[in-house]
Amino acid sequence: MTHVAESGSGPRSGADTPSIPSPVPPTTLPTTPPTTPPVTAPVLDQSTREIDKATFVPLDVETPPIGQALTKAAFVRQLQLQPDEADAIRDRHPELAEPLRDLLTPPSFSPAPLSAFAAVPTRALEGYGQAVVALRHERAQETEESARGAALQALQTAVVAAKGLEANTAAPRMGLMNLERLEMTPAGIERGELVATIPLAPQEETAVTYKEWSVQKKEFSSIVTDSLETFSETGVTDNTELAQSTSSQQQHSNQFNITGTVSGGIPVISGSVTSGYTGQDAASQSATDSRKHATTLTQKASTRARQEHKVTITTTTVTGTSQTTTRTLKNPSATNPIRIDYFSLMRKWRVRLYRYGMRQTYDVVLPEPAATMRRPYAELEALKAQLGPFVFNIPHNDITAEVRKGDPEPPTTDPPTPKSPHYLVLADQYDAQVPPPPPDLPPQTYAVETGPLPQGRGVTRMPLNIPAGYEIVNITISGRMTSFAGHLGQFTIEGTTLPFDPFADKVFDPGTVLKRGTDGGDFMAGATGTPVLVLVFDQVSTQSLLLTAEVRPTQAAMERWKFDVWNALYTAAQTAYYAQQQDIAGRIAALEARLNDVDTLTLRREESDEIMKNVLRYLLGGRFPSMPKEVLDAFAAAKVDVAHGTGFEGNTTGPDSTLWTTVRQYEDVVRFVNQAIEWENVVSFLYSYFWDLPESWRFIREIEHPDANRQAFLRAGSARVVLTIRRGWETRWVNFVEHGVIDDPNTPENPSQYWTIAQEIAAYDDRNYPGIPPANPGRAATRLEDAVFTTSTATVGPSTRPVSIPVASSAGFVVGAQVVIDAVHGLEHSQEAQKITRIPDGTHIEVAALDNAHTGSPTAPFPVMQPSEKGELIAEWNEYTPTSGTDIAVTSNLSAIS
Repeated sequence: MTHVAESGSGPRSGADTPSIPSPVPPTTLPTTPPTTPPVTAPVLDQSTREIDKATFVPLDVETPPIGQALTKAAFVRQLQLQPDEADAIRDRHPELAEPLRDLLTPPSFSPAPLSAFAAVPTRALEGYGQAVVALRHERAQETEESARGAALQALQTAVVAAKGLEANTAAPRMGLMNLERLEMTPAGIERGELVATIPLAPQEETAVTYKEWSVQKKEFSSIVTDSLETFSETGVTDNTELAQSTSSQQQHSNQFNITGTVSGGIPVISGSVTSGYTGQDAASQSATDSRKHATTLTQKASTRARQEHKVTITTTTVTGTSQTTTRTLKNPSATNPIRIDYFSLMRKWRVRLYRYGMRQTYDVVLPEPAATMRRPYAELEALKAQLGPFVFNIPHNDITAEVRKGDPEPPTTDPPTPKSPHYLVLADQYDAQVPPPPPDLPPQTYAVETGPLPQGRGVTRMPLNIPAGYEIVNITISGRMTSFAGHLGQFTIEGTTLPFDPFADKVFDPGTVLKRGTDGGDFMAGATGTPVLVLVFDQVSTQSLLLTAEVRPTQAAMERWKFDVWNALYTAAQTAYYAQQQDIAGRIAALEARLNDVDTLTLRREESDEIMKNVLRYLLGGRFPSMPKEVLDAFAAAKVDVAHGTGFEGNTTGPDSTLWTTVRQYEDVVRFVNQAIEWENVVSFLYSYFWDLPESWRFIREIEHPDANRQAFLRAGSARVVLTIRRGWETRWVNFVEHGVIDDPNTPENPSQYWTIAQEIAAYDDRNYPGIPPANPGRAATRLEDAVFTTSTATVGPSTRPVSIPVASSAGFVVGAQVVIDAVHGLEHSQEAQKITRIPDGTHIEVAALDNAHTGSPTAPFPVMQPSEKGELIAEWNEYTPTSGTDIAVTSNLSAIS
């Protein structure tokens, strides 16, 4: 016999000694345990957790020889053909240019309509692209060095366009996406693994300290679910629940299941193998892959949840008193031992995977999806490159008062303004106040004062006072001397070459330069301060001599001036540099704050906008005139502030409405693209930086952002964007991308297999999921029970009148509901949806009409299904996660415990 008692996980007040009944003697135990009917735990549907997911299936079909008008037109726009290039290729390759004469229009002409590209052979465009590449390569080799950069850029553009055309036309772009929902519902509590066992001998008493806790290792501080439409929701739940574990697991699943980072309107995307579109086979393969993906997802989540739950039971033997967390257990039997087992309680989850819709998809590959967002980072890199130590590269010998060749010319004036000395040019460059150089002084004159000259020889010492900072260049002498009567006079200056010859009357012409007697150089040249001249007179009665010293600044004075100017320039440059560095640091801080301090919802919206802009650029052309030049010119003439978007803040509407005609001619295309694509469900796959140009690898790889998703977006070299086509627009979209037209003719002129596939996808979606709301239905939508299914072995239809279909059972079917009759057989349209008009009895269902014939047999009956709004149930399994509860059993049957 097994006795079970509940055990709480919290502390108790006071000692707790449970009453344990005496065990049954072994001789009275039954040989087999009694059989009791199993108790089915209720399923808590009101606590169901839901996760939207999708399975993407690319189609592997043969590429048609014609069509793909959108891809071909995008190639022509990307080629950026110039008029002279079109003429040159026409002369060299007339066989390539003539068939494409009306399509390959230079930018100055009006673009050709999209429909004109549908019938152009792909090979012809590829040949023309190679011809453009060869022509630009040849011209790049012949271009001068100064203009070679633009020529190489044009060559690169042609190479990328040619490679893009080859890649985009080689593989099909059509695919399909199964819209699915993962529902997890609590389905009861079951006994889990054995945690601990406490054996008690007869009459043994022991104290059990019971502790239980749950370690919550939080990988993410919160789970953020951002809606690109209206709100940003932060959900924080109990980590022991499967819903939280699965939500966390999703974030890793994106990295494990696809190459790159995924963003878009559908949280979880699982990929299916590329396969040919064979109706039910492709659906079965994608369903298998989706089940494997969802099962792996929940199993990993529940495994991690179990790893985070820990239970510890410590057993101690005590005597006397016990603490509040201690239970005293005693075996009252004097002969039989007993055993107390502790089990963890596990929460059981019923996991169901529903498929509730299908969408056609169209793939495009976009280069540099975050090109616009990288511009601030390029500015940031340029600003950081300007930070560094102060460097002043003006040498002292570069400071001169002379006019240098190459200095800026002064403004034209009348009379002309002379050029400034070089030191003033430097002062203007660094905005410095500099001292002027030592001025040029006029010649210094000294009159010879000797007083009355003696009869005979006399010597006069004459000091010259040279201004400070100047030196003598040369000394000249002028004047006249006469001798005493009856005598011949003599005169000289010691150290000079003046001859001491007799004279009666001697005249020194002005400008007579004194020379040194030693080497014939200028006398006293380089002398500073107060040099002394020694004048020798003999028999000279009168004299009127004048000495003139030409002076100039000394070399030391010039060096001091240069040093003062250099210091002034250095101080001014350093002050300006540090002010500039502070300004740059402030700009860097402001730019980093603008880039990093952005909420998550805004980041996701910006990324979605960039993806949408790049898709529109691909679909409609890089120079698509969303605002034509004529309108911009009219705004400028009306003095409208177009830079800040404030042109219509007043009561007037601005320029005349006729100026908008250029925009209106594209309205149909713009409206179609925005309506045909479910932009809320567009999914992008980001590829690494090395899918970009090699020259930008270093810059892209070093971009950092605190938000991991934004950093991945910024570092993406290219992005694969899966456009989800809105329900009911499948054939119109094929007409647009294949033939360049946006209407939906019943019989297209050039039908392709894509048109047939689009029809089949639409039919499959309508006939397998009648009455299903659009993608991502709201949580408040009405949910019916699961689908009702039966089979029929009869042969019925077609008929325009009500038809009674014999079925195995009509239980659960409802009058007025739609039923799906038969299954999909390849591309045959045998499956159909009809409305139930009457249920005669338990084995018949009457429908309003039958469009097709349906043949059943005892060995191969055809199905009849009444779908629910939940969709088609393609998988169901159970998962378990731990709870905080613990179960206790006394002498339990261990052999019956798994």
